Amino acid sequence: MDTLINYFETIPSLHRSIILVGGLTFFWLLEGSLPLMNFKYKKWKHALPNIFFTITTIVINFGLAFILIGSAEWVKENQFGIINWIPNLPLWAYVLLGVLLLDFIGAYLAHFVEHKVKPLWMVHLVHHTDHNVDTTTANRHHPLESVIRFAFTLAGVFIVGTPIAIVFLYQSLSLVATQFSHANIKLPKKVDDILSYIIVSPNMHKVHHHYKLPYTDSNYGNIFSIWDRLFGTFMKLDPKLIVYGVDTFPDEEANGKIGKLLKQPFHKYRKPTTINSSE
Repeated sequence: MDTLINYFETIPSLHRSIILVGGLTFFWLLEGSLPLMNFKYKKWKHALPNIFFTITTIVINFGLAFILIGSAEWVKENQFGIINWIPNLPLWAYVLLGVLLLDFIGAYLAHFVEHKVKPLWMVHLVHHTDHNVDTTTANRHHPLESVIRFAFTLAGVFIVGTPIAIVFLYQSLSLVATQFSHANIKLPKKVDDILSYIIVSPNMHKVHHHYKLPYTDSNYGNIFSIWDRLFGTFMKLDPKLIVYGVDTFPDEEANGKIGKLLKQPFHKYRKPTTINSSE
């Protein structure tokens, strides 16, 4: 565990880039042999706007990294935050609890709030207006959302008290987890069900991308599925019944254009449709 912490405390930017590109490449190739949905799309053309938003997310996070690093150093030096206030906590528990709580505040809570606060939803829906969800969808976030997510992660650092090693470990796990859960791959149902008791599995997260409520407002988890099960936001839906996108922004052509997507948060709020049973 000491070796792991020491590594992530000084993880080179190159290694973080390898995790991003390596994970994306691995799941991209896996989608070709184990597809969940048989999309009728040009894979590279579909990927372009998603890769664009991946790059903007990287740029924003890199530009704000000094704030995150400074905050993580401060909580460590001042022994501030939840995991620093628990006496005699073993290192493995210190790391696990830190990652768990960062996942709750920086991901689950942020995601939940984005769905419940209308202006934030208008920003977040750029992620949901992908009509062909695959591994590239994982980082399809409007630049404004990247800032919002950063703010929640920063809050998590202060509340949880995580040093930079745990922050970088969490971000690396988060990256691979979201690429996995968004990947257009079909796992055996039993395997997917078992995984969903611990982590967010592909089938579990695909429910969240169904185009109508209440499914859109479910399964907010990022790495761990515990939060959805604990707070009653866990839902199931047969993958065969899932329709990707958002009912209030149905234009697939417009939803594939970078310019249109950048303007999407500034549209007037459109009330979504709620269904009482699966479609």
